[in-house]
Amino acid sequence: VLTSTGSRFLRFSFFLVKILRAKSQAAMRASGLIIARRAALPRRWALAATPSASRWFSAVKTSTVSEPGTPDYRMLFKDGSGNQISPWHDIPLKSGEHFNAVIEIPKMTKPKMEVAIKEENNPIAQDVKKGKLRDYHGPIFWNYGMIPQTWEDPNITHKETNCAGDNDPVDIVEIGSATLAQGAVEPVKVLGVLAMIDDGELDWKIIGISAADKLAPELNDISDVEAKMPGVITGIREWFRWYKTPDGKPLNAFGFEEKALDKKMALHVIEETHEFWKNLRAGKADKGKLWIGK
Repeated sequence: VLTSTGSRFLRFSFFLVKILRAKSQAAMRASGLIIARRAALPRRWALAATPSASRWFSAVKTSTVSEPGTPDYRMLFKDGSGNQISPWHDIPLKSGEHFNAVIEIPKMTKPKMEVAIKEENNPIAQDVKKGKLRDYHGPIFWNYGMIPQTWEDPNITHKETNCAGDNDPVDIVEIGSATLAQGAVEPVKVLGVLAMIDDGELDWKIIGISAADKLAPELNDISDVEAKMPGVITGIREWFRWYKTPDGKPLNAFGFEEKALDKKMALHVIEETHEFWKNLRAGKADKGKLWIGK
């Protein structure tokens, strides 16, 4: 049974997707670009119908165990020699001038998929809460994933937000027009960042766009996103503010006066969390139950 706040979130989600589609399409038309329309597909077809997960990072291949929507489902990653690798630790931070994003949740889907940071080789799995597979109450409107070789250290308190890290790789929201496959390793242009505070923990949300997207040449900083894709930044912030409320959880908050910070700050966040990750791997930080490789 949804709370009244949860019902408001669902109404907000349906309203938001209409607004974002209209504004983004208008911006694309003004730039002489075309958005490829794609209907949301049934979950069982999603992986087969999306582009190859190795489209950019050709050395990485993926395979799956069990069926999507089951507790045993896992997406495994292998290198060009067929050796199993960790998408968190073994995929490099960057591809040339761009940062890599490992896509966990394709846009317009609901299953809450994530790199399993406590399992060997960190496969992608569906999150479980209280013994049940976790789904968003409404679809996420952007491709969502993580930046490899980063870590938000829960042992370090951020001086501006007064919150410690959430013990995960840094999240990225990819705002391009294409639906990216789960497991895709996608080079992205980093544009900005939101400092989300979730249950007292700092949970950075990098905002970026696939380097292959037709609009990418026109987006170089967070101000360009607002100019070329009006409403997208607000949409991201409000979606993440409200998305847990159907479960009776409070609204999420945002640091830095809720502003989407610029590219310079986003690059600083990535650099800092990359250093945290290096310390984790070197045994200089408490790993707890995390799987960090050999």
